[in-house]
Amino acid sequence: MIEVEGQIEKITFRNHENGYTVARLKEKNGHTTITIVGYLESIFPGEALKIKGYWENHRKYGRQFHIVSCEHVIPATLIGIEKYLGSGMIKGIGPELARKIVSTFGNDTLKIISENVERLKDVPTIGEKRARMIKESWEKNNDFREILISLQSLGITRRLALKIYKEYGKDSLNILKVNPFRLAQDIYGIGFVTADKISKMLNIDRNSDLRIEAGIQYMLKKAQEEGHVYYPADRLVKDTSSLLEIDESAVKGCLLRIKESEKIIMDESYEDKPVYAKNLFQAEIEVAEKLKKIFFCKKRRNTAGMDMKFSQIEKKLGIRLTDAQMLAIRASLENKIILITGGPGTGKTTIVRGILEAHKIMGSKILLCAPTGRAAKKLEETSKHPAQTMHRLLEYNPQTKSFKRNEKHKLDCDLVIVDESSMVDLVLMHHFLQAIPERATLVFVGDVDQLPSVGPGTVFKDLIESDFAPCVRLTEIFRQSKESLIVLNAHRINKGKMPLLENNSKDNVDFLFYPREEPEAVLKTIVHLVRDYIPSKYAIPKDDIQVLTPMYKGEIGVSNLNSILRDVINPRKDEVQKGGKSLRVGEKVIQIRNNYDKEVFNGDVGKIKEIDWDRAELKVSYDTREVVYHFSELDEIMPAYAISIHKSQGSEYEAVIVPITTHHYILLQRNLIYTALTRARKLAIFVGTKKAIAIAVKNNKPQLRYTLLRDRIRRLFQTGLENKHGALL
Repeated sequence: MIEVEGQIEKITFRNHENGYTVARLKEKNGHTTITIVGYLESIFPGEALKIKGYWENHRKYGRQFHIVSCEHVIPATLIGIEKYLGSGMIKGIGPELARKIVSTFGNDTLKIISENVERLKDVPTIGEKRARMIKESWEKNNDFREILISLQSLGITRRLALKIYKEYGKDSLNILKVNPFRLAQDIYGIGFVTADKISKMLNIDRNSDLRIEAGIQYMLKKAQEEGHVYYPADRLVKDTSSLLEIDESAVKGCLLRIKESEKIIMDESYEDKPVYAKNLFQAEIEVAEKLKKIFFCKKRRNTAGMDMKFSQIEKKLGIRLTDAQMLAIRASLENKIILITGGPGTGKTTIVRGILEAHKIMGSKILLCAPTGRAAKKLEETSKHPAQTMHRLLEYNPQTKSFKRNEKHKLDCDLVIVDESSMVDLVLMHHFLQAIPERATLVFVGDVDQLPSVGPGTVFKDLIESDFAPCVRLTEIFRQSKESLIVLNAHRINKGKMPLLENNSKDNVDFLFYPREEPEAVLKTIVHLVRDYIPSKYAIPKDDIQVLTPMYKGEIGVSNLNSILRDVINPRKDEVQKGGKSLRVGEKVIQIRNNYDKEVFNGDVGKIKEIDWDRAELKVSYDTREVVYHFSELDEIMPAYAISIHKSQGSEYEAVIVPITTHHYILLQRNLIYTALTRARKLAIFVGTKKAIAIAVKNNKPQLRYTLLRDRIRRLFQTGLENKHGALL
């Protein structure tokens, strides 16, 4: 760390959203002017600073000093004071007036403004109104700086302090002193651990209800991020006690108190007393209730003579429908809700197209949607009918952070088909059903054997297992798909059988296995496949090859694979470095959290088109749309040459490479490698050991997710159904 002191000569660039600044600073006791960069909100020309940081050579802008910490110093010279006041920092003072004020009060200028602002009226052109404006602006700037200094004294970094000040303003310190744990709830990028450290600096009792409640809320949020809808009460108490390192009795007492205040919901009608965040409890209850309302709303369709129409549908599609496909199409006409599940090559797309044609004949208003942009695009291509993401369908409004389509403003439709339904989590399903008119028919299509949604719940699985609506299970592989080893091996894996691996010597196969024992050998093989073999043998560009791995850490985890593969696929050096990672022009990147304002969502993949150093921004192209990220937002994206299998849901790639070894032991599950394999369109390659594949194939016990949707649907429908609908096929 190097310390530099000097005076701001010029502001070259400033982002007013986050305070990122590029400036020129003249060093003290010298004539050298340097470029400084960092988060320096509210600094102005003429200000004297004492900064700490490090030097870095930027390939475009040369030598720059990166600021880690900053201390404001009162200007020591009259010229410095004049420049400081005339910089625009103080509302009501420009360069000319600053000169007059300094010539009047000299070295006492800043003291006069701070302690005796009435004397400013001695300066010509300054009256009562302007003096008051100057005083208010001066105090506001002082408040801001004092708060930043106080926050930094608590061990909070300047960048974090700026985030806190932006959220709470002049109340920042008071809010922190009353409840520092609010930070974890209100500000993205600040978690419970950081808030807990600040609470210790503030001497908050480790057994206080404030800390325990924050710990409970953190555990509920963490469970939600792992896919759970609720937390069993006893386990929640035990795990929170371990996190906070306090007695379970203290946690249990606090849990009961916050339950009474309805900050959380505990459903005592169940034996394990599930504890919910309020929004998830409401979602689970209302999804079940809404399904019942739609299901029992009278079907107003005259299907007489439909048999005569099947030939018309077949002619339109250019195929002969099977009995199973006709049964599914008829079910969509006779029922309000139907479920269709099947693996690759089983005819889901044909059924969707058949249902569309049948409902067009009936004059229905039809909507098609899917959870992600890629899935919606694929649905539109295969169905030859407009499709959109569920968020776009529901018309998300970034300003209000809500959906325009809801219980009071429903969609106008008679049929809605949802593809890739296994990806729909409980919260999205809740919003979706709120916007569906009760007259509409719902068709949920997906593959229940894939991994569940990234968000909380196992909604599609729960709908099928609750047995409330007709379900079409597709198992027959069509002739053209039987020639594909991708399809054949996917079905073998799904049935608990080993995939066919001895096929590397055959020509034109779409599935290959490379036996490799050690991670180093796996990594070397992947590099060879991406750089040389696949592009030359299969004419698939490097950018269209996707590596899918079960884990993030380790030699064949996401992080290291991206580090190695980026130099193979995109060796360009025009890059920005942020938070320990770098991003390059031409880089394939993935969005890792939902950003409703930008309309990009967890799992969306794009490519960096441009880095704008002047604006401290980069542009990412997602299909036909460009999204701008400021450098401060780069924690939302990461390189995507290799991604986790979970992140690949709903997407298809020309070629997929899957490293699979016993180093992944705890992650090896049947639905994991099944999902990875079914992401491949033209070529799938497993690299690893037969033993690891066998472990995964045999392990058909995916991680349990705490959800009661299936049971709640069953309870509701017991009062409305005389006999349950089972599987149609």
